[in-house]
Amino acid sequence: MGLLEFSKLPVNTLVGADWQTFKEMTAGQHIAKDRRGKYYLTKAVCRLLSLMASFQERKYKKLLADKPLENDPVFILGHWRSGTTFVHNIFAQDKHFGYTTTYQTVFPHMMMFGQPMFKKTMGWLMPDKRPTDNMELAPDLPQEEEFALSNMMPYTYYDFWFFPERMLEYCDRYLTFEKITPEELKIFKDTFEKLVKISLWNTGGTQYLSKNPPHTGRVKALVELFPNAKFIYLMRNPYTVFESTRNFFSNTIKPLELQHISEEEMEKNILEAYTRLYDAYNEQKKFIPEGNLFEVKFEDFEADAYETTRKAYELLNIPGFAEAEPAIAAYLDKKKGYKKNKYEYKPRTVQLVNEHWSKSLKDWGYEIQK
Repeated sequence: MGLLEFSKLPVNTLVGADWQTFKEMTAGQHIAKDRRGKYYLTKAVCRLLSLMASFQERKYKKLLADKPLENDPVFILGHWRSGTTFVHNIFAQDKHFGYTTTYQTVFPHMMMFGQPMFKKTMGWLMPDKRPTDNMELAPDLPQEEEFALSNMMPYTYYDFWFFPERMLEYCDRYLTFEKITPEELKIFKDTFEKLVKISLWNTGGTQYLSKNPPHTGRVKALVELFPNAKFIYLMRNPYTVFESTRNFFSNTIKPLELQHISEEEMEKNILEAYTRLYDAYNEQKKFIPEGNLFEVKFEDFEADAYETTRKAYELLNIPGFAEAEPAIAAYLDKKKGYKKNKYEYKPRTVQLVNEHWSKSLKDWGYEIQK
């Protein structure tokens, strides 16, 4: 157990942003009165730490900037709370994969310089379990890269964690890329490629393994950047996803937000963002080359995780399963006693999902609750 509780953080994760990103992301934003102390402390720490970003930038240009990637990435897609973390952790047992670590999501500019000192401090302070579902937390464990991207550029969907009043605006611009500008899209691609290279350098992998729900709405851009990328798309019972996402967002946003949003507004935004993400994925998956997409229900994956993992390797022509099989099997054996959150579908949940997400219920063949 770390010294700090996630819910009582005196700063938010923008402490690890470069100064230009922090300035542009926060320019003109409304800061809630009771969040100004957190904002100014975050700003001060960010300003201080960002002075060191130039050291990494010089090292990156010297060692990695012009070095081509050996393999295009494997992307694990799906709405939040669709089981992407579980699948990510299974595939990460394969050491030929590299990934973005939890430390890197907060301090992406202190990877190639200063990492040992800052990572040790982070591990000392952070909790060892996620507050929402008891999944393990540690600086070196795999994490979704959107948090890192939000500290490397101001054009990511996770800007909404800090400024939830603009959640749906960020949805159209940076989740589905429907309203992103050409200039912003180029910066996104350049920044993401940089993140991938540093992640592989850090973990020693030869193929990047991504678990990032926002990528579900960016398939076209990802294929443009990585033409032979592989995609695993997870579907999960929408009733469970709604209950779990509402819990996850409500608990996670409080320590990060610099402005407030009501539970009712957050609920409306979750319902709308799900629909936009669902539509964007179904429209854009046609850009994935044949043989590079594996779609599976999470319930089916979970029922036989070993066999489904093996099948994904085979269908997507991903190398290395034989070498990784002992580590994957050992990880799955260790997780057999893991206690998952249990969800009871309240009448309001059933009503809202039936009204707003009936298309995914029907398309995926889930039983419609009454």
